[in-house]
Amino acid sequence: MVMERNNVVTFKGKPVTLLGPELHVGDRAPDFTVVDNGLSPVTLATYSGKVKVISAVPSLDTPVCEMETRRFNQEAATLPDKVVVLTISLDLPFAQKRWCGAANIDRVITLSDYQERSFGLAYGVLIKELKLLSRSIFVIDRTDIIRYIQHVPEVTREPDYGAVMDAVKNLNQPESVSSSA
Repeated sequence: MVMERNNVVTFKGKPVTLLGPELHVGDRAPDFTVVDNGLSPVTLATYSGKVKVISAVPSLDTPVCEMETRRFNQEAATLPDKVVVLTISLDLPFAQKRWCGAANIDRVITLSDYQERSFGLAYGVLIKELKLLSRSIFVIDRTDIIRYIQHVPEVTREPDYGAVMDAVKNLNQPESVSSSA
């Protein structure tokens, strides 16, 4: 049975139900299987050893999702190579590829959860009523621990980009103390 969560987000002012667990900062990031623009499977392990910024959006073909993905594409240009920015939606991979080409998106990797809803259900962001992903951001460190979560309270609004980028930059600070096992 899939967990249902209410009163987390709204869509056009109306509360919607999110399917899946409530994740917390400090949790191990759940695995998922999505597909890239060539229909090849992609999992969390695909980006092992990297900081992952995962931006879940309802559809790239909407104004707010377009603005968000363009903004993260600009921000990604300022980040080190050890950081990857992923945008996951339920759009078909062919549509994602076409959209990225038309929008000159070259730093954000778009991935589709259309086949199994694996990401949406594992991360608790699948909107039951719409069968779309809720606008949410997860920052996951190199060891696959969730370090930042932002569920945008109203799905039709943009996220707090500054807070996301601060979380990423804090993970990329040189460690002041080296640990030994």
